[in-house]
Amino acid sequence: METVINYILIFFSYAFVGWIIEVTLKLIQYHRFINRGFLIGPWLPIYGFGALLITISYDLIPVSEMSYGTAFAVSFVLCGTIEYLTSLVLEKRFHARWWDYSTKPMNLRGRIWIGNLVLFGLGGIIIKLANPILLGLFGNIIMPARAAMAGCLIAIIAADYVASHFVLRLVKNGVENSQADNTEEINREIKALLSDRSVFARRFAEAYPNVIYRTEKIAAKMEQIRKETDRLKRSVDERIEMIGAQIDQKKTEIADSIETSGSIRSRIIEKQNSLIDILYDENEASEDAKKLKKEIDDETVRLNRRWLQRGKSSDGTDEN
Repeated sequence: METVINYILIFFSYAFVGWIIEVTLKLIQYHRFINRGFLIGPWLPIYGFGALLITISYDLIPVSEMSYGTAFAVSFVLCGTIEYLTSLVLEKRFHARWWDYSTKPMNLRGRIWIGNLVLFGLGGIIIKLANPILLGLFGNIIMPARAAMAGCLIAIIAADYVASHFVLRLVKNGVENSQADNTEEINREIKALLSDRSVFARRFAEAYPNVIYRTEKIAAKMEQIRKETDRLKRSVDERIEMIGAQIDQKKTEIADSIETSGSIRSRIIEKQNSLIDILYDENEASEDAKKLKKEIDDETVRLNRRWLQRGKSSDGTDEN
């Protein structure tokens, strides 16, 4: 029982720390206080669940036997998995992408990215160091008071969830009933819808200013755009391939048109001589073959001499 209560308190401790981190980051970004998260209270369950799973894994593998590298890897994998699944489930349920890392390097479908994963890994090392301190503080509280504290926190976060759930249902209904065909217009509609509601609804709109809403209509439009883009790309590739073939053919035609008959004849003779060298064997050739080979060689020398004389004559250096 004591272990379960300690787990509950660890969950809330790190959920609160996560809320502090998110609020601080948004304060730096927007220069104003933004109450982050789906819930109203000062806690972010995704941080609490991540820390709790890491703590449980540390209990399965004694912390004293776990290196910092192992702690980093465990947190890297566990927290990355939680963030990915949370993004996937929330998007499927509420038709919205609450965070998007598509522009970040080394991201996985925009749901997680390497920068956050490294921070999660470092967080695992911090948890490894901080948990003994937290458990020591919890141990200073008598068991009945500790149990009462855990029970109160569970009751408060349950009530918080119920109140926040109505806001999320409102958002979901607004997205599903929207006739807009782009995310920007839906964003404006949802913000207008929430601004007319309670302070809790307005808080939610401020908590996620960059949320991306997507309906089936938008998904169908995006799929149509993707197919059209693929079609255009294939058309361009085919056109480039056809132009390349035409260029190669033109090069061949130009080369044929500018090449002289003499150069063609010379190339043929060279290939014939190469063929003769391959087939002719001085030791096995008959007398007639040797005589024919000598006549070919003599005629080749005469022809080369004539071409050489013509070349000198054309340069004006030798008329003979």
